[in-house]
Amino acid sequence: MSDPISEQRVAAYAGGGQERIDAQHARGKLTARERLARLLDADSFQEIGPYVTHRHVGFGLEQQRYPGDGVVTGLGLIDGRRVAVFAQDFTVLGGSFSEIHAVKVGRLLELATESGMPVVALLDSVGARIQEGVWSLAGFGDLFWRNTQASGVVPQISVMLGPCAGGAVYSPGLTDFVIMVRGRSYMFITGPDVIRTVTGEEVDVETLGGAEVHAARSGVAHFVADDEEGALQLTRRLLAYLPSNNAEDPPAVAPGDEAAGEADALDSLVPASSDQAYDVRRAIELIADRGSFLEVQAEFAHNVVVGFARIAGAPVAFVANQPSYLAGVLDINASDKIARFIRFADAFNIPIVTLVDCPGFLPGAGQEHGGIIRHGAKIVYAYAEATVPKVSVVLRKAYGGAYIVLGSKMIRTDICLAWPSAEIAVMGAKGAVSILYAKQLAAAPQASRESERSRLQAEFQERFNSPFVAASTGYIDDVIYPRETRRRVAAALAFLKDKQVATPPKKHGNIPL
Repeated sequence: MSDPISEQRVAAYAGGGQERIDAQHARGKLTARERLARLLDADSFQEIGPYVTHRHVGFGLEQQRYPGDGVVTGLGLIDGRRVAVFAQDFTVLGGSFSEIHAVKVGRLLELATESGMPVVALLDSVGARIQEGVWSLAGFGDLFWRNTQASGVVPQISVMLGPCAGGAVYSPGLTDFVIMVRGRSYMFITGPDVIRTVTGEEVDVETLGGAEVHAARSGVAHFVADDEEGALQLTRRLLAYLPSNNAEDPPAVAPGDEAAGEADALDSLVPASSDQAYDVRRAIELIADRGSFLEVQAEFAHNVVVGFARIAGAPVAFVANQPSYLAGVLDINASDKIARFIRFADAFNIPIVTLVDCPGFLPGAGQEHGGIIRHGAKIVYAYAEATVPKVSVVLRKAYGGAYIVLGSKMIRTDICLAWPSAEIAVMGAKGAVSILYAKQLAAAPQASRESERSRLQAEFQERFNSPFVAASTGYIDDVIYPRETRRRVAAALAFLKDKQVATPPKKHGNIPL
């Protein structure tokens, strides 16, 4: 006696057939269902729409109707938490995006948005199904609309496990995080062949849109994994810091190790000379629960460090200047990196901790012509817009506009702390003295000019740059020993956890994009 359900399932699970599955494996890639099995908790996947097929004819499509039409969609669990997932099946017409593909993914996104579940997309596709013409293009439009509607409501993660070309790249571009795999995933609007035809430029896929390019140069990729397994495990780790939706708090765990005995290391972290560098990641590691820091966009805009960590078991979003690269200065890429990260954290109720050591914005015609005013304004907008608990700690330099934009009291940061090494002023003592006392120094005898300069710098430092000056005005809430930072930040976040902010009624603001 035949078993119709079993027969249909066998056909659906076969994808494009064993030959194409073997070809996928030969490329060193897993199939869509194998990826889902490794991403999700065991036996938790509930598939939706496994038997849907396309309705088109021509170009042999009527002979190529496969159950599911090249995408596997459904619901599952990751560490016991609900998620919506879809995986493109490269064994079916190259995973090409079709009208039915859009219908299935669209329904899944609608379900996820209404039910408050994160969305994880496992992408591996040649792009739009050309044979369907406008129907596949319309599908892209519907997908982009649904990505936009879900934005800020549920976290969206795109895991690039193969090619992604043409209009298809805008869906991952609209999501919150993009994870790529070295040597396996590619993203570009137009491929090497088209570029060669139109511009005559010779470029290969890796140089054009590989993981390294998008991680280090374009900033499109937030994370890069060495292989598919690493990408899937990274996805699970990332989700552990994120709430399921914007109505929930991020998931807390048992309070982490306070790195007992190591807190004193913060007292000697910042060098005595303000010209010497140090790695701000060490500060984050000592302030956060041990081993909890997950850096985001680690290969892009090295002058700032952003990422998730836990303090007393609760997720926080760290933003920090990196003195070991360009002295931690703010430039166009750093501004974009900070602003987008802050807006994500604010959308999903993750408190923001800012560690400040910044000499200002990067000067130069290139930055000005590239729009540093517009890009820098994004940081101001993001911090000022954010209503989650915000705590800042000035570690060393906080000069000029950089001081204002990086979580200052004036843009409504809740608790502003400073270390004794903090220098808060319009500019450093050396530059200020050169401007304010230019005539006096020029008139001084050559033999005593340098000693006079040193005296004036010390005087200026004490009068304007000392953190106690800022504290006396109320712009700094307290000057603390570095070793007290973890305890003070943890206490501040605990007291602020129920913070509520009333915002003016409006459709939305107009961030300077």
